[in-house]
Amino acid sequence: MTYKDTLDFLFSSLPAYHRIGKAAYKADLTTTLLLDKYFGSPHLQYKTIHIAGTNGKGSVSSFLASVLSESGLRTGLYTSPHIRDFRERIRINGIKIEEDYIVDFVDSHGHIFKKLSSSFFEMTVAMAFQYFKDKKVDIAVIETGMGGRLDSTNIINPLLSVITNISLDHTQFLGAGKREIAVEKAGIIKRETPVVIGRSDPDTRGVFISAAAKNRSPVVFADNEFIVQRIRDSEPGKLSVKVLKGEDVIYKKLTSGLSGSYQAENIATSIAALNLISKEFGLSDKHILSGFSSVITNTGIEGRWQSVSKKPEVICDTAHNEDGLSSVLSQLSEYPAKKLRFVLGFADDKKIDTVLKLFPIEAEYYLTKASVLRSMKVSDLVEKVARAGLSYRSFESVSDAYIEAVKNSDPDDLIYIGGSTFIVADFLESQI
Repeated sequence: MTYKDTLDFLFSSLPAYHRIGKAAYKADLTTTLLLDKYFGSPHLQYKTIHIAGTNGKGSVSSFLASVLSESGLRTGLYTSPHIRDFRERIRINGIKIEEDYIVDFVDSHGHIFKKLSSSFFEMTVAMAFQYFKDKKVDIAVIETGMGGRLDSTNIINPLLSVITNISLDHTQFLGAGKREIAVEKAGIIKRETPVVIGRSDPDTRGVFISAAAKNRSPVVFADNEFIVQRIRDSEPGKLSVKVLKGEDVIYKKLTSGLSGSYQAENIATSIAALNLISKEFGLSDKHILSGFSSVITNTGIEGRWQSVSKKPEVICDTAHNEDGLSSVLSQLSEYPAKKLRFVLGFADDKKIDTVLKLFPIEAEYYLTKASVLRSMKVSDLVEKVARAGLSYRSFESVSDAYIEAVKNSDPDDLIYIGGSTFIVADFLESQI
């Protein structure tokens, strides 16, 4: 098979949540464990760090992988979903998995995936774990998919677990409230393994303390340990912060290649995690500062407050739930733009009536859908946006919506593309 044939097989033969949603979700690890046995538990051949959470886990995973790469370690990184190319999910020191490896892997092992009726995600995790073994990584940073306890990645024995934060997302699978969701995320906490919690939310703090105590695992709440303050002399396209521990200044100026102001929380979480493993890997301040600054180059992460052009300023971001979009809209409100224009679409399983109330009434909205089955129909989105009293036009593709937004913009306007990872993916693909 060619690479294209292989991807067609994976996407069409194996249920993929990012494409079809609920029908691809499995609430148990039976198939994952059978695959792990078949492959001989490759994840035991290298060290791992496990990352879960509602928002920020992709950024934190990338920060950690970037710093570890800067220290000279051969560092694997597994993330999901991908933005443009399946190969983004599996990287070593920022380099994507080879097309030939994917083709050979599926040719060699496709029979077991068919036999076990594996999901797309189960297959992808198995591929990543085997690839990292075959390529002899020193350490791999592994991001969970949706949850934690029953996530296919949750068979590893990490040296550190990280849970970024908890907010309401995927409630049909993980629970209706933050405590229920926290229980699922806390499922990645392993016995006598340190865990970093990014946000000490009163609604979830007790869940994590209890889970850590049950596992005799040391627990650190990052926002209780480190304070991250934005400073104004940032380089263009970057975010500069001061990092304090108590009253002590740890970093007078740390620059992040990911420039969204919401990254301050992710930086604190990442610093807390790195603090726990710095001695084991000989991490220096030089590695840390360089790793944060070069995170995009070192990991290839996209779609996080990504500026793609100027005059008008065009920014895309994958924030897709109330907590994430609230942070994004807060930063947008700081921009001295003449007019805000939103190219907006959502996944069809999102309850967005409350979210839409956060958006500015004076902005212009270009409503659209992404090219995946999970994308909300434009007609459904129009109905909800009209109820919210927002001014809109509708389009059947992200590209058409964006072209119209640019056509209507003055140089000092700002165009934001988002609402869904899939909207960002279609937009970035259209810019190639």
